[in-house]
Amino acid sequence: MIVFDMAGTTVDEDNIVYKTLRKVINQAGFDFQLEEVIAYGAGKEKFQAIKDITGLKDTNDEKAYLIHQAFKQELKNAYQHLAISAQPGAIELFKTLKENGILVVLNTGFNKDTAEFILNKLDWKNGKEIDFLITASDVKNNRPFPDMILKAMDHFNIMDPKEVVKIGDSKVDIKEGQNAACLLSIGITTGAQSRDEMRKANPDYIIDSLEELFPILQKY
Repeated sequence: MIVFDMAGTTVDEDNIVYKTLRKVINQAGFDFQLEEVIAYGAGKEKFQAIKDITGLKDTNDEKAYLIHQAFKQELKNAYQHLAISAQPGAIELFKTLKENGILVVLNTGFNKDTAEFILNKLDWKNGKEIDFLITASDVKNNRPFPDMILKAMDHFNIMDPKEVVKIGDSKVDIKEGQNAACLLSIGITTGAQSRDEMRKANPDYIIDSLEELFPILQKY
């Protein structure tokens, strides 16, 4: 089973997630650069990302909640007008994996409504392009905790995490795979964070395109 992140990894959306996150946070009275938003928020469940970026640590903090509500609406509006697409090679890779009996799972720091909106816009369906979608709203603990990967394993009755590979565009993605004890935790440079930034999480590989993934899998 391969567990892919969505935005920046399998979905090409011009970093609109973090641009939107920066916009709504700064509208609430802050002044963050995009690089800071990415550094503290990339890959995380978005309410947690808002708290980590702004320093609003209380889980019941009303200001963080209001920012999160604004973010969800702004992002939905952005996605409605943005011509999002699959990352280069994604559809071909999904097909190759399926032909080789490898499950394709998407996981994300988005809530389910947002993730399903993106899938609908891409016309990706469970049982066709992908085998399973799991989101931040499906689990108690979000990245870097391994709960989403573990839930996907449970869904397919996979007992051994060494049958699972995780790939994503942030340190948090990489740490999620490591915390789940996946066979491989792989970074990809098509999204939020740079190669140098992801290297700090000690991934097994860092790749520059999805086309590089299957040759790596063939080694194991």
